Amino acid sequence: MNPLTSVTGAIVTGLLIAVLVILGVGHMGAAASQFNELGLARWFHILAGIMWIGLLYYFNVVQTPGMAIAAADKGGPGGAGVNKYIAPRALLWFRWSAVVTWLTGFWYLAYSHQFMNALTLGRGGQDRYSLVIGLGMWLGTIMIFNVWVLIWPNQQKILGLVPATDEQKAKARKVALMASRTNFALSIPLILCMGGATHGLPF
Repeated sequence: MNPLTSVTGAIVTGLLIAVLVILGVGHMGAAASQFNELGLARWFHILAGIMWIGLLYYFNVVQTPGMAIAAADKGGPGGAGVNKYIAPRALLWFRWSAVVTWLTGFWYLAYSHQFMNALTLGRGGQDRYSLVIGLGMWLGTIMIFNVWVLIWPNQQKILGLVPATDEQKAKARKVALMASRTNFALSIPLILCMGGATHGLPF
């Protein structure tokens, strides 16, 4: 059976290949220094972050504009299929990848003894790395708040997963859209901070 025929199989295949790469590099003497808890936290943080931000971009760049076009096309099939089959699955991966991203970020900062420095934005800017990574951490914290407090509860009303009147659904659409667009905008400086903290800022 081909493992690539299922999502789970593809994930397991990717993880196994990654382990083989780690073991292969280990024979050249580099794995001992690279494959440690800090490296593991960073790897899982990046994987989860790609899933989270990738789905955020999908919602804002593809699904939401596409649903608006589908609603305006009176003779077309509409967006019922997306709402029933695609959106709930995408939102499941979206909200839980946000959790994993935040937790692995905390794990990384705590293990490297940088959490309090990041929390205090490098003690008011005295430490440039902690200032930049701290800004990214605070932006990510705002974004995960938006996911769980504003986007997901309102999406449940929109998708009919919880009872809601037409008026409540209309309000939920506005709240979910603005929270999602806020996260979309915040993701741009977030990525700047997360990448720039160790790989250099463009200023």
